[in-house]
Amino acid sequence: MSKMRTLMILAIWAWAALSSQAAAPPDRQIAVTIDDLPAGNAYSMSAADITQMTTKLLAALRQQKIPAVGFVNERKLYRTGEVDERIKTLDMWLDSGLELGNHTFSHVSLNKAGLKAFEDDVIQGENVTRLLLAQNKMTLRYFRHPFLDTGRDLQTRRDAEAFLAQRGYRIAPVTLDAWDWMYGSIYEDARKRSDTALQQEIVSAYLAHTDGVFAYYEQLSKQIVGYEPKQILLLHGNWLEADHLDDLADLIRKRGYRFITLEDALSDQAYSLPDSYVGEEGTSWLDHWAVTLGKPVQGSPAVPPSIMERYDTLPRPQLP
Repeated sequence: MSKMRTLMILAIWAWAALSSQAAAPPDRQIAVTIDDLPAGNAYSMSAADITQMTTKLLAALRQQKIPAVGFVNERKLYRTGEVDERIKTLDMWLDSGLELGNHTFSHVSLNKAGLKAFEDDVIQGENVTRLLLAQNKMTLRYFRHPFLDTGRDLQTRRDAEAFLAQRGYRIAPVTLDAWDWMYGSIYEDARKRSDTALQQEIVSAYLAHTDGVFAYYEQLSKQIVGYEPKQILLLHGNWLEADHLDDLADLIRKRGYRFITLEDALSDQAYSLPDSYVGEEGTSWLDHWAVTLGKPVQGSPAVPPSIMERYDTLPRPQLP
């Protein structure tokens, strides 16, 4: 498809959608996806801690009636003497009626590793997850790109997409991402040190940033797509979400959203829009569509420098 034809399709789509929905309030719907299972910081957590965190996170998801999909990095399962217990935390997701997807074995970036290494890591990351799903009469059907890196050039991106499709995957896009992994790392460090004041400071900062991210991308949705599509939120398996998912859910509901499945969200026609985005860093699919349309993306809410500085001072766990 020529670039001019792509731009025309996007422009006509946005105009038609905007015209048909201008008089009606947005029907805000959102799917929740949770990456880096069994836990975002699994390398610095014991199996018992992961189990405790997972128990609390899943209880909050059930209470809030949020049908989440969790994306697994199977490398995090392999710690001597803890493998079985770590695998059981994935079973807990399925026992709660939720679904698991593939996030590669070791959270490898397509942009940095290249296509062949990426493909190998995808395959290596299927073994346990596919088996657990099969035991629950489910199939492994969703894939999430680590770092949201979809390829540094269009040929690599298309080759990776074809490879994933051949293995039966539907790519799980992201439209909303408030970098909870960064806030969560600071929160978990404060939690270990029983620094309750810092924990509350981080929670307040995270929720304020999330609110700003939602407001920005809701507006961008109308500008680029012509309406607010069914959004897909990226979260991570961490203590921040386990302890404060109720607060996050309250914020989301106050913005007029109701929670839906990832399958339902992907039925939105927006996810079939032309998308030729390539770049050094991953980003929201709304940014993908804006770039494809030739519209520069600017003004998205940035994580405050004070949060980034705190994150940079945290000790980094040693990989096994």
